[in-house]
Amino acid sequence: MRAKGITYDTGFIRNGGSSRERFDPDVVRRELKIIRDDLHCTAVRVIGGDPGRLELAATYASDLGLEVWFSPYPLELTAEETLSLFADCAERAERIRQRGAEVVFVAGAELSLMNKGFLPGDTQEDRLELLLNQRDRLAERVGELSARVNAFLGDAVAGIRERFGGRITYASIPLERVDWAPFDIVGVDLYRSAEVAGAFAEVVRTLVGQGKPVAITEFGTAAYRGAGDRGGRVLEVVEFGEDTGTPLRLDGEYVRDETGQAAYLRELLEIYDTAGVDATFVFLFALDNFPHRPDGDCRDDLDLASPGIVKVLEDRRGDTYPDMSWEPKAAFIALAECYRG
Repeated sequence: MRAKGITYDTGFIRNGGSSRERFDPDVVRRELKIIRDDLHCTAVRVIGGDPGRLELAATYASDLGLEVWFSPYPLELTAEETLSLFADCAERAERIRQRGAEVVFVAGAELSLMNKGFLPGDTQEDRLELLLNQRDRLAERVGELSARVNAFLGDAVAGIRERFGGRITYASIPLERVDWAPFDIVGVDLYRSAEVAGAFAEVVRTLVGQGKPVAITEFGTAAYRGAGDRGGRVLEVVEFGEDTGTPLRLDGEYVRDETGQAAYLRELLEIYDTAGVDATFVFLFALDNFPHRPDGDCRDDLDLASPGIVKVLEDRRGDTYPDMSWEPKAAFIALAECYRG
């Protein structure tokens, strides 16, 4: 792999609230330095809904010599709102690129599920339920959403190229039949689940065989037993607030399995590397609103469901990094070994 990366969350914006309340520039700079020096990453995908935060983190990353994948992540926005967000972010990404940094612009992620207008439904949960519960109409739904996604992406790429001179990609899901002609890089959020495990390596080889560089823009799993079998649906064990989308607690009792999370990353990185994938981005460094709560009811330990490779701590510092409010998981160590090697 050319680019060995991880996703860095600056805060998902939903209904006006941010999933990352604490955003200290000094902490951001320190974490990105750890990503470069200790995880041995050469690239970072900076995601979130606040353009100012994205630019700040991307600037720090570029100053550290990391390849920056500037990735606005719209949630529950209209097409017009999303295009406005992209235009703002493209100008910010170009400012960083003009300073000499290697910058790739990621034109959103999983738009058909995460935003309005591509599928019926007022929320992400409604849209996903529609796909899962109407399998007899799945082919029809896929055709409809793919046409809408491609029409939107055509407009989006045109607007981005007016403002940004670097390479462009999109973080797709396999369900979206993306026309990659307008893009420089094929980008796919690709998880291995138990249902597709047997064919997974061949799927990756097919992607690489299309001729353009391939980036796995998102992959990973959580640290509870059996999470790897769920693929990209590891968060379904979490109960969320209906209005805010805030994680509240787990829906049952789950056994911590950090070894399983680490093994999943190793196995997928080997598959991606063998197939000739150009860039990989583990999802993700940390989810600030999924704290580790080892005491009390295990259903309150949201970190079990977090795909983050560090445990976010409440009201205390870590042992490995005494200046940080988190502690590495086994996946952190595994990723560092894979990327160093």
